Amino acid sequence: MRRKLVDSLRRKGVKEEHILSAMEALPRHFFLEKAFEEKAYEDMAFPIGCEQTISQPYTVAYQTALLEVQKRDKVMEIGTGSGYQAAILALLGARVYTIERQETLYLKTKALLLKLGMRSVRCFFRDGTKGLPEFAPFDKILVTAGIDRAPQTLLDQLAIGGMLVIPVGSDVQRMERITRVGEKDYRTERFDQFKFVPFLPGLKKKEEYSQKCEKRKEDIWIVLAFLAPLRFNTSSLSFPELPATSQILAASA
Repeated sequence: MRRKLVDSLRRKGVKEEHILSAMEALPRHFFLEKAFEEKAYEDMAFPIGCEQTISQPYTVAYQTALLEVQKRDKVMEIGTGSGYQAAILALLGARVYTIERQETLYLKTKALLLKLGMRSVRCFFRDGTKGLPEFAPFDKILVTAGIDRAPQTLLDQLAIGGMLVIPVGSDVQRMERITRVGEKDYRTERFDQFKFVPFLPGLKKKEEYSQKCEKRKEDIWIVLAFLAPLRFNTSSLSFPELPATSQILAASA
C-alpha cells in the first residue's frame, strides 16, 4: 500500500527519491485515527482532532522538497500535528525541533514519536509564533499552517543561509521559500497554492479543548478543504541516505 502511494506521488511529479523512500518506509496509518486507517495510503488529508489535519502526502513531499533538508540539519517545525511530517524530516537525517500549541495533540504525538524510536525529534508545547529562540539559529524552518506573512520572529531565528518554507495567504496560501542571505537580508521565492489550517497564536490546554477535539475527529468536511494542486514544479533535489531507522519502520509494514 505504501508503494502504491509513492507511485501515485511519482505520477504527480514528485522526483525526489530520498523523500519518496522516507514516505514508503514510514507507516502513515500509525498517525491516523482508526476510522481513517484503511485510507491511510491514499493521497488525502484527514482530521486528527482539535480542528487540525494531517496533510495529504503530496503536500508533505512538496514542502519537504522545498526545504532541501541535509543530514544533521537543525530544523524547527511549527505545527507538530500528527507528527508525520516531523518523522519524515527525522528519516532524512534532520535534528527536528517541533512545536505544537494544542496540548492534546502535543501529548499524544510526543508519545507516538517516542514509541517509534524517533530520538532525533524534540517536541515542545509552545506558541509557534514565538519559535524557539533559545535553540536558534536553525538551518531550516518549516511552517505547516497558513499565515498572511512570515513572522519576523521566525526569520530572526534562521541561520545565515537558512531557509523558511511557509504557506502565505488568507483563504488560500501560496508556498514561499525565504532564504536568509545576510544579517537583515532575505530572498523570497513563490511556488504553488495550497490550503492550510490557520497559523494561530497562544496555547490550548488539554482541559480547555479535549471535548471539542473529540467532537471534531470525524468531521470529514475538513478533508475536502485541504486539496493541493496536482503539479509539482520544484527542481530535482538530492538528499542524504536515509538512516537505519527507516529500515526498522519498513520492516513493520
